[in-house]
Amino acid sequence: MTVVGKHILIGISGGIAAYKIPELIRQLIKQGAEVRVTTTRNALQFVTETTLQTLSGAPVYTDVFAAINEHATEHISLPQWADLMLVAPATANVVAKCAAGIADDALTTTFCSCLARKPILVAPAMNDKMWESPATRHAIETLRSFANVTVLEPAEGQLACGVSGKGRMPEPDELTEAVIAAMTPKTLLGKRVLLTAGPTVEPLDPVRFISNFSTGKMGYALARECLRRGAEVILVSGPCDQHIIGHDDMLSLRRVQTAREMADAAVSAFREADLAILCAAVADYRPETVAPEKIKKQADTDEMTLRLVENPDTAAMLGSQKRPNQVLVGFALETEAEEENALRKMQRKQLDYIVLNSLRETGAGFGTDTNRVTIFAKDGTKKDCPLASKETVACQILDAILI
Repeated sequence: MTVVGKHILIGISGGIAAYKIPELIRQLIKQGAEVRVTTTRNALQFVTETTLQTLSGAPVYTDVFAAINEHATEHISLPQWADLMLVAPATANVVAKCAAGIADDALTTTFCSCLARKPILVAPAMNDKMWESPATRHAIETLRSFANVTVLEPAEGQLACGVSGKGRMPEPDELTEAVIAAMTPKTLLGKRVLLTAGPTVEPLDPVRFISNFSTGKMGYALARECLRRGAEVILVSGPCDQHIIGHDDMLSLRRVQTAREMADAAVSAFREADLAILCAAVADYRPETVAPEKIKKQADTDEMTLRLVENPDTAAMLGSQKRPNQVLVGFALETEAEEENALRKMQRKQLDYIVLNSLRETGAGFGTDTNRVTIFAKDGTKKDCPLASKETVACQILDAILI
């Protein structure tokens, strides 16, 4: 799910973390959203109205009675326009007023109007002593009791007063992810998904190894989309630079190096999984022996023989253990007889679906931000997904899987 074409209303209150909001607006617009802003008057002590208006491309609603308001009742028209409201930063004062239903400025009147009809995210930001205040805790619990309000947990770290504690507003990329997740239908709620991603590494000696060009981008995109759809995700990841922002309570990340480690982790997690998507590029073979010291070049020969042995086949192992209520999805990267080889792999490994990658098209395959795949189901159906971002392809893959 993306926020392309979605209307996001941001409410800014008077906290130092307001300086992060221009970057948040930039990120949301880059994702394809339309953004409008309402603020308290104190918020404009930390970020200027000109900045907010320039970045959002729309007037900023700061004064209930301002003559320049587009409508006489902006606090009604903005919630009608919005698909979602995000209050960030939400100071202790604004949190308390919103919880109590007090509507005495542009932000709180807009919040009250949104509360009855639209999803709302609240990102508290305050000193740790204020966060721990019984009054604040009561207000937070009240907000959480409203069906359409989600209160984001503040982070721990350096606060504006110079001390370290809990009360920091999440960073703009975390808020962007929270908005995307909130806008995504929870079609996998209550499901547990096993995902494998990235390459595996098979050591030759303490400094050399056999691997492949996988960067993990496709697997991590699938993991993010599963989390956004409400699934509990077990991600078994080979070595890569990818990461997932947020969703800490729903994500179990298990890092591995070798194909055997990945197989062990996947087999263990599969027992409790409803869906498994095997996206990792797993080495089919490994060196028979791993040298305890760095292998030195031999002066008397210009050749070296490397004996390889077969690694365990994770997909085949899971296919043989699969219960009728489990769904198993594999990936195939082929360079010849692509469809024929993919279908043979699906049948041989008892997969329910197989996703065929191709290296024949520019922009698809390893290391790119885009991909083009074909999805085959064991019932004979086929879906071609044109070249698109890996985030979009992840959505298309999950939409095609019946679980």
